[in-house]
Amino acid sequence: MAIDTTSGPVSTRVSTGLAAAPFEPVRELFDSMLDADPGYSAQLAVYLDGTKVIDLNGGPDVAADSVTGVFSCSKGVSALAFGLLVQDGLIDLDAAVARYWPEFGRHGKDVLTVRRLLSHQGGLVGFPGGIDTEDYNDLAAVARRLADATPMWRLDAGTFGYHALTMGVFVEELCRRVTGVTLQEIYNSRIRDPYAVDMFLGLPEPEEPRFRPVRYADMPDAPFVDPASLGGIAANVAGGNLLDLPNRRSIRAGGSCSGAGVGSANGLARVYAAASTGVDGLDPFWRPDTLAAMAQEQVWGLNRVSGETGAFAVVFMKSHPLMDFGSAAAFGHDGANGALGYADPAYGIGFGYVPAWVEDGGTGGRGMQLSAAVRKAILANR
Repeated sequence: MAIDTTSGPVSTRVSTGLAAAPFEPVRELFDSMLDADPGYSAQLAVYLDGTKVIDLNGGPDVAADSVTGVFSCSKGVSALAFGLLVQDGLIDLDAAVARYWPEFGRHGKDVLTVRRLLSHQGGLVGFPGGIDTEDYNDLAAVARRLADATPMWRLDAGTFGYHALTMGVFVEELCRRVTGVTLQEIYNSRIRDPYAVDMFLGLPEPEEPRFRPVRYADMPDAPFVDPASLGGIAANVAGGNLLDLPNRRSIRAGGSCSGAGVGSANGLARVYAAASTGVDGLDPFWRPDTLAAMAQEQVWGLNRVSGETGAFAVVFMKSHPLMDFGSAAAFGHDGANGALGYADPAYGIGFGYVPAWVEDGGTGGRGMQLSAAVRKAILANR
């Protein structure tokens, strides 16, 4: 559909920025959220068929050009870069991980393929006893520990569970093994720089003045998470507070692909649009066959780590009733703070949402309510 991307008058409500005419209902929903909670602060951005149609921000703790931690949205962004290795023929998803990383084949892991490992089936969710978060900047050391680890479940049991802090290590080490450079370098040279993406896997020092710390409320009555449980091991409970991860300069500078990425809503929306539709006249960096391979659902059912329903493609989350962010074709990732980034080929959109304060995600969360409003607006104007 034809979209008028001329920005209208600045809203008399709290939000500022662009909302093309068909998307005024999305702005209204965003403003109602801002009106209902004076402390609520967030950014929202959407690209449609490669053109930016929404770029809103509101609340006291964000600015139009600010960036903050997006936690596991980093996994989705790193998977976009990893897909280029598949596209280039450097990685075969159905090859054994040990083909590229021989030491990984210990303790029965020789049967694990790249596809299975990167769809959360490897049983390597973390380390009993935890690990200092600073150690995630030492990729070689963590990779050695994972290569020597025994899976936490039988690899032929059909089990999957969310690898919150190890998934990034897998994609980074595989990239290093087949290219000799870091995945962050691949991302910067082939995606972030040529497509002008405001999303960083490793925040450069000159960008630091734009950084806003992730804000979260202390929860003294939070439920107990046993650090020796699968959930506690995956979240590295014994190693420290996951929510403070990007607030540490050394962590966000290191840019661990598991959860140390820093960016804006526009950056998330733009990188997904750049992969799937292209942006601003630039062709998409993924071919259709790459998108089909990386975005195809691999597992669905009970997530052994969370105990809730989950669905994953290769690294990416897939939409399902408890995480209803898009169509069956959509692929992306959320973050522990409620951030969300995805592409939805059924609608031709790249979507990004980044709150300043940690908030609930899932289907009832603000990000997914806004996502539903975007799709409704598109359907209403087709």
